[in-house]
Amino acid sequence: MVGVLALGLGAILTVGGIFVPATYLKPWSAGYYQQFKDVRMRVVAHAVLAPSGHNMQPWTVQLDTTDPDVLYLYTDPTRLTSAVDPLARQTMVSQGTFLAYLQVAAEHLGYSASFDLFPNGTYDETNLKTSMSEHPVARITLAKDPSTKTDDYASLFLSDTNRSPYSDAPLTSAQTSALTSVGDASTARLSILSDKSDMKTLGEFGIQGTLIETKNIAATSESDAVFHGTEQAKNTARSGFAVEGQGTSGFMKYFLQGLITIDPALNDDATGAKNAIALTAAGVAHTAAYALISTPGNSRAEQVQAGILYAQFCLHARTLGLVMQPLSQVLQEYPTMAGPYAAIHSEYAPEGQTIQMLVRMGTATVDYPVSMRRDAKDLVHAP
Repeated sequence: MVGVLALGLGAILTVGGIFVPATYLKPWSAGYYQQFKDVRMRVVAHAVLAPSGHNMQPWTVQLDTTDPDVLYLYTDPTRLTSAVDPLARQTMVSQGTFLAYLQVAAEHLGYSASFDLFPNGTYDETNLKTSMSEHPVARITLAKDPSTKTDDYASLFLSDTNRSPYSDAPLTSAQTSALTSVGDASTARLSILSDKSDMKTLGEFGIQGTLIETKNIAATSESDAVFHGTEQAKNTARSGFAVEGQGTSGFMKYFLQGLITIDPALNDDATGAKNAIALTAAGVAHTAAYALISTPGNSRAEQVQAGILYAQFCLHARTLGLVMQPLSQVLQEYPTMAGPYAAIHSEYAPEGQTIQMLVRMGTATVDYPVSMRRDAKDLVHAP
């Protein structure tokens, strides 16, 4: 019996990929960027670690052939998630996170990085995908600057999302002040809320958004399509979802991957919805504070600015020993989310602002594993 069990366990772990090298994690190596001689690629190699909606990493870059200090960031229109992000707003927020990570990397390497957003004009919204391919999100200029410094470089290499319940420790006044000041120079606004009323209201919005999303067939189908349950699949895709997103790592990662590969019913939509709701409820019950990032309007440039601020906030929070999780389902713009979307804006953006991000934060009780990342070389496209 013991032998049979051992063989069964070995088969499950093998199917789950325990003997497959995790090449999808190579970008997380501290020395990964050193393979590149071009400083532009060195900063891109760091920027691929940035968080993005559905972990789609919807970025391409173009290296200027006439100026070795300039590169362009584009949105990859093949990596949109139209069910949960029909207006591509979250995709544009993800462009901002890339820029913020790139800037921190540049500062660590002794360069300044300046951004000119939409240098060739903004998108044609009537022909969005084509426009995304033709119009850069940003012109990025690097310049040697020995005076640059950053406190947040090490935070680039830490997991960007932690979905676990946090400790009961509140944010200190020093942490709150330091994080609030991150937004001082931004056109976007960062608010950190921790009083009892806000905690209850925002937690309820977080749960409500999760409930609605799990009942949206198009949204769940979209998530299913980018879920990768084996090491082989993750090495091929290098983006999207995997079991690590629920905090699973080590031996249990391979065991779970093997089980759901052998019996996909263990990870069907009903099970996934139940787990997502339970995870959100447990997280909301153990959260120290919430952060809201909003913009005066909702232009493409403002969406990018919100993403820059979000990433700066996340990086500095991790430097201060904190973790976070976006709970932005309630901010999605499809019809069944319209009610809570209007309600949270009425409560927290009464002057017509657009709330771009809702984030729970606190002190971790468990470490979360990092997730798949694309090879920096795969982001480069020719002019």
